[in-house]
Amino acid sequence: MRLIAATAEDTEACGARLAQALPLAYPQWLQLQLHGELGAGKTTLARGFLRALGHGGPVRSPTYTLVETYALGAITVVHADLYRLQDPEEFHALGLRDLAIGGHVWLIEWPQRAGPGLAGADVAVTLEAHPGFHSIDLQARTPAGVQWLAPLKA
Repeated sequence: MRLIAATAEDTEACGARLAQALPLAYPQWLQLQLHGELGAGKTTLARGFLRALGHGGPVRSPTYTLVETYALGAITVVHADLYRLQDPEEFHALGLRDLAIGGHVWLIEWPQRAGPGLAGADVAVTLEAHPGFHSIDLQARTPAGVQWLAPLKA
């Protein structure tokens, strides 16, 4: 599924739609991987996602902290930015495996930096900047991902 965002607000709105479509009854943790070059809108989409789930504070890319967690009622969102990882082995040191539990949703920017240590995405999002707009491609990669994106296709 491809969405077009003419503004940062449109990208945030896409993130909000993904949050609103989240299958809350799913018993396992879910993972949304965000792909795209610098400035493509990954953090902007994450901001919309978090705000739609009730986070009222600032949302910045965790480029330096690498991981931020947001407890939002029944859901805990784990927002990770792996851009600064120099070696896939560094991914294990982040301790994310301890957060792979029900009720947790991972938003992972730059997932390719984790190498094979990162489980596959339920939904992969690829953001691309074009002159005058950004494209946002959504792809379900698991049954949970199909369930997650189903309301967006309606």
